[in-house]
Amino acid sequence: MLDRVRLVTYPKVIFLYPTFIVSVIAAIWMTVSGDAYAVSEDAPSLVPRDGAITVSILFLGMFLINMIVMAFDFPRANSLILILIIVLAVIGLAILASANPDILPFLTGWLEDLEPIANATFYWVFSSILLLIWIAIRSSRFLDYWEVHPNEILHVQGFPRNVKRFSAPHVRIDKEINDVFEFMLLRSGRLIIHPSNEARVFILDNVLFVGKKEEQITRMLGALQVQVKADIEV
Repeated sequence: MLDRVRLVTYPKVIFLYPTFIVSVIAAIWMTVSGDAYAVSEDAPSLVPRDGAITVSILFLGMFLINMIVMAFDFPRANSLILILIIVLAVIGLAILASANPDILPFLTGWLEDLEPIANATFYWVFSSILLLIWIAIRSSRFLDYWEVHPNEILHVQGFPRNVKRFSAPHVRIDKEINDVFEFMLLRSGRLIIHPSNEARVFILDNVLFVGKKEEQITRMLGALQVQVKADIEV
């Protein structure tokens, strides 16, 4: 039986992992293909220009979707689906115009002038920066976290450790899913802790696998009749 549940919050940059995956795939593809795009179709030894443009559009499209998710909250699936349809339609038109210039000549001309092309070095550097940021974030979580015990709640901060203790009996913990897309990506959500002996409430955003954490807390503190409430059903 569990004797503690650790709760860790994360910044929204962790939701960029789909862009990271696309960036790594693009870096590998560009590296294997020669690491340079052809300035004309007469240079077959280099990456085909249309292929390099397509890879860049896919990367930028995924990055755009990730930024929209991080910038706005989508409490309902309908709003998320609408945004995804619009973004995917724009990306699809751009890819279609690149592959078949005669179908949408006006869009093809605009894309040719824009030339969204990056080499393998760009994708490798972008991926490395994200990876280093995530490593730094993960390391910093050991200096700021919450632990729920059967008889008390601890908030551990800093180095050396500064521990704040709150009474666990009759505590109320509310769960909120305020962004459907973030919940889909990492099963993340918000936990709101209401200690029984405190006038303040403590809000923990972006708790990963929040449903599992809620279940563990409920099971561990069930004998103490902790009220765990889900404000939004997904």
